[in-house]
Amino acid sequence: MSKQILVTGGTGYIGSHTVVELQNEGFDVVIVDDLSNSNIEVLDAIEQISGKRPDFEKFNLADREKTNAFFDKYKNIDAVIHFAAYKAVGESVQKPLEYYRNNLVSLMNLLENMKKHRVPNLVFSSSCTVYGQPEQLPVTESTPRKPAESPYGNTKAVSEDIMRDFSHVNEGVNCIALRYFNPIGAHPSALIGEFPVGVPNNLVPFITQTAAGLRDELKIFGDDYDTEDGTAIRDYINVVDLARAHVVSINRLLENKQRSSYEFFNIGTGHGYSVMQLVKTFIEVNGVDVKYQITDRRAGDIEKIWADTTLANEELGWEAEKTLEETLKSAWAWEKKVRNIK
Repeated sequence: MSKQILVTGGTGYIGSHTVVELQNEGFDVVIVDDLSNSNIEVLDAIEQISGKRPDFEKFNLADREKTNAFFDKYKNIDAVIHFAAYKAVGESVQKPLEYYRNNLVSLMNLLENMKKHRVPNLVFSSSCTVYGQPEQLPVTESTPRKPAESPYGNTKAVSEDIMRDFSHVNEGVNCIALRYFNPIGAHPSALIGEFPVGVPNNLVPFITQTAAGLRDELKIFGDDYDTEDGTAIRDYINVVDLARAHVVSINRLLENKQRSSYEFFNIGTGHGYSVMQLVKTFIEVNGVDVKYQITDRRAGDIEKIWADTTLANEELGWEAEKTLEETLKSAWAWEKKVRNIK
């Protein structure tokens, strides 16, 4: 009998790609999502790609009664992948209580039910924001965490602490936190991709929307950083590579291969690219123009960060495979499909 995986936030950007990879591997998937930052049509696309439609329940996991009722209904869950969270850095600064309540309470409700219903495995969507601006690069898992630059970043750090403390005293609950670097791109089918509701918070949707004529120009925040071209450097990982890391982590837990009840891994490519390199590569590989303007630095932005992925490569047997060029082509193919651009 195939294993059942609960994917929270499964109609979102990274969640939907992960559901596809899970179903391609033969897992049964049930999605919980409140659709606050995604669309129900994503289920059709997932079915089109994988040949299977996941079960779907619409509610917010911060609602304790609804979360309890869900676990009473679905009694055969073998593992959980927890994506569901508010994730806009700027908005979190303006609305800290909403972010703390939503992101932390949802995790606590999940863990409470996992204990009660003996669901042993959790893979958590964390972030490299927990490292702040590191003093040494690349970042390894032993790099110290720094105080977060935003309430959003702090919810990731606190969530990691909650899982560590909870799994430590609740034998039978094992957690893996994946610290993502910057997910970009879309599925090669161009049927799912990053489709932010409202103004994008991430760089690549801004680039693709500008190329598509939806936005007049791309704003590049600062060209006076201590980098080769003055723009900030990030580690950009293809979303399908990232989705595969979740499947590998689920298998690690199901096969009891984890070395402790709480583990964490950096999930990136191991290479840093500047914002300007990314924009110029996009223009080059897709043969389109993107108007951009340099503006002031944005508060809270980190100068440069990229991952050392040795631990994930060796322990999980996972590594990023797709090139930056391939990834930026997939992002543009998705944008063109969404906007009906020939």
